Amino acid sequence: MTDTRRRVKVYILNEDRQWDDRGTGHVSSGYVERLKGISLLVRAESDGSLLLESKINPNTAYQKQQDTLIVWSEAENYDLALSFQEKAGCDEIWEKICQVQGKDPSVDITQDLVDESEEERFDDMSSPGLELPPCELSRLEEIAELVASSLPSPLRREKLALALENEGYIKKLLELFHVCEDLENVEGLHHLYEIIKGIFLLNRTALFEVMFSEECIMDVIGCLEHDPSLPQPRKHREFLTKTAKFKEVIPISDPELKQKIHQTYRVQYIQDMVLPTPSVFEENMLSTLHSFIFFNKVEIVGMLQEDEKFLTDLFAQLTDEATDDEKRQELVNFLKEFCAFSQTLQPQNRDAFFKTLSNMGILPALEVILGMDDAQVRSAATDIFSYLVEYNPSMVREFVMQEAQQNDDDILLINLIIEHMICDTDPELGGAVQLMGLLRTLVDPENMLATTNKTEKTEFLSFFYKHCMHVLTAPLLANTTEEKPSKVVIIRYFRTDLFVQRYGNTKKERLLFNFFCYIICIHSNKVLIKQLVFCCVQDDFQTAQLLALILELLTFCVEHHTYHIKNYIINKDVLRRVLVLMASKHAFLALCALRFMRKIIGLKDEFYNRYIMRSFLFEPVVKAFLSNGSRYNLMNSAIIELFEYIRVEDIKSLTAHVIEKFWKDLEEIDYVQTFKGLKLRYEQQRERQDNPKLDSMRSILRNHRYRRDARTLEDEEEMWFNTDEDDIEDGEAVVPPSDKTKNEEDLMDPISKFMERKKLKESEEKEVLPKPNLTGRQSPSFKLSFSSGTKTTNITSQSTASNLPGSPGSPGSPGSPGSPGSVSKSTSQTAAITTKGGLVGLVDYPDDDEEEEEDGEEKEESPPLSKKARLGS
Repeated sequence: MTDTRRRVKVYILNEDRQWDDRGTGHVSSGYVERLKGISLLVRAESDGSLLLESKINPNTAYQKQQDTLIVWSEAENYDLALSFQEKAGCDEIWEKICQVQGKDPSVDITQDLVDESEEERFDDMSSPGLELPPCELSRLEEIAELVASSLPSPLRREKLALALENEGYIKKLLELFHVCEDLENVEGLHHLYEIIKGIFLLNRTALFEVMFSEECIMDVIGCLEHDPSLPQPRKHREFLTKTAKFKEVIPISDPELKQKIHQTYRVQYIQDMVLPTPSVFEENMLSTLHSFIFFNKVEIVGMLQEDEKFLTDLFAQLTDEATDDEKRQELVNFLKEFCAFSQTLQPQNRDAFFKTLSNMGILPALEVILGMDDAQVRSAATDIFSYLVEYNPSMVREFVMQEAQQNDDDILLINLIIEHMICDTDPELGGAVQLMGLLRTLVDPENMLATTNKTEKTEFLSFFYKHCMHVLTAPLLANTTEEKPSKVVIIRYFRTDLFVQRYGNTKKERLLFNFFCYIICIHSNKVLIKQLVFCCVQDDFQTAQLLALILELLTFCVEHHTYHIKNYIINKDVLRRVLVLMASKHAFLALCALRFMRKIIGLKDEFYNRYIMRSFLFEPVVKAFLSNGSRYNLMNSAIIELFEYIRVEDIKSLTAHVIEKFWKDLEEIDYVQTFKGLKLRYEQQRERQDNPKLDSMRSILRNHRYRRDARTLEDEEEMWFNTDEDDIEDGEAVVPPSDKTKNEEDLMDPISKFMERKKLKESEEKEVLPKPNLTGRQSPSFKLSFSSGTKTTNITSQSTASNLPGSPGSPGSPGSPGSPGSVSKSTSQTAAITTKGGLVGLVDYPDDDEEEEEDGEEKEESPPLSKKARLGS
């Protein structure tokens, strides 16, 4: 069985001077070859991984604190701490450290002597200890000078600390403090301030335990009130005894726990309010004070967590309807601070902490708290809820799905969160921003769990879109009932008696009343609404901020939820309502609406595309673009980027829709090439539609060239190895038997038609020559060979063909001598087509824009045709 004496927690001091827990394991010491010395090794108890490997450096200062802590610095800003489960284990490792450094294990600190001169080192080593002056009123100045002179030297600090501890000097100094106060000896009080401040900088736990004891701590604070740099002394003791009140919301029966809470509060107050802001040098000398507070908080949380009666009473009173509002507010504030303290726990202890709170019913308690009218209480409940969501969102999701089986939608916890986000009265919507972040965490599929039997993503998203999405989008839908976002309804309600009042008979007033009825439908008849306060405002800034938050969350859903949000957007016509906000006077809200549409188009989903085209949803975007005019701003750039994306990604359906419906509005915009590029894409698309066979053939050739399945490759390789090398020459095309039955006329028909059109077009521009001299870019001749059994069929564009009407050599055909597409045998280009299981290869069509230029010179004649089917030169 593992020795529990060696069980430790490893802590590292972060940049904020807070201790980060790095795990629990078991410590040992031994020689490490890589580090060339005796080292401390900590291996994790969970998986045996190495948590810490630190060489015991003879010049490193180690400190033993509170009998179970060893603290030291690896570098200037890299502090480490080992917290032992048992004192015996701490003593054992401390003896090993002292043995390596040649120190007496009875000391609680080892120090580096490198910074001291040889003379100082000799003097310090020759003297057994530091002798303190008698603790008398007349010697206070001498004592203050002694403390100040000892701080720069680590060894002198150690000797001073030992002398203060051994002689009980701190209590003697505090007795002089009372004498100075009674005599109003200001000079003596100033000296005591310097002495006590210097003792803090000695950074020694044993001294802190004396100074922070119940009988001494208030006198220590009194000494620190008399800062010589201030004209008048501070009144810290008056604040702690009269202003600050300790409230036991639940009676604490453990006196040790109560004393620990008092001590931690007062020490925290000393650190934050009493001590002056430390210099860079002094900051490192107060690390023990930080550690003292940190480990006190760990102990408090652990002791409270183990007190089952305390937690049971806490949650019982939180959920009791008889608890008055003031009492409930105190309970909530205590629970908030309790959760904040839990952040100091190591991960496994934090797991147990939140599991305990969950078993006690913290989530049902939060439902009760969030339903209260007190804004401060709701704010504290929101902070508690954020701790739970950030720690374990799956626990929250599981709870809300379970309560949906028993409760109505209106009282679900997640809907309460949404409603508080919507009804945030803060002009800057600080609470709404925090709640939106929590909702985003809850609906984020990245942190959802998946098991063999079920997926949390599927279950929770189905629940959310069924029970919660209509509450989230209610303000958005209410504000976009017309062509402009002219009115919005903000709802505040209290669940007691039903109160209904109709507002006039105008169109906008009827819209308000209809929305009132819509909200009642959301909350069902089982929950009565006492009062609905309608706040009808114009397109104001606060409302625009709220709608922008909702749109941000919906945009996140579009990106991560796909199926569920797609059904909701299309069925509820959400995108059309969102694009109404493009007319908002607030540019950031209009951009949020545009970003929502951009995210949808970025998915390149044809369901979305058909919905956009069917509802003419580009119209508000084009209107906003034209209204923006020639101003070069974010709106202008964002809209252009939207259309540029459609052009670059070649989204054919949207390209055709934009050009056919809005080209007249966009054709004069020439400071960017986006819209002309869209028109070019559209024309190319129409040309392909007019020539489906040509487009189909090019598509087949392109696809077969770049994509071959494994079976095709194997067949082709087999054919290659079964063919004699002498039978295959460069430029040949091997056509497998599977292609023998292809219809030659079907393949050549679109090519012939295209060549006829090209010949007619070019004949209008230049004179037809008997023997054309081909220079620059030219169209190659075409020669396709198809093998059928032992018979070879050559389809060739030849300059020597007869000029019979309708024949390949006739003037009206693409292969005639007078056409631009014809060449002689000696100057014709070769377009090789290699096929297996279909046409494979690249054919240079006459309309290809990427043909290489020809120099017009005659080429060498190609070798004779072999007995296999091939393309000749």
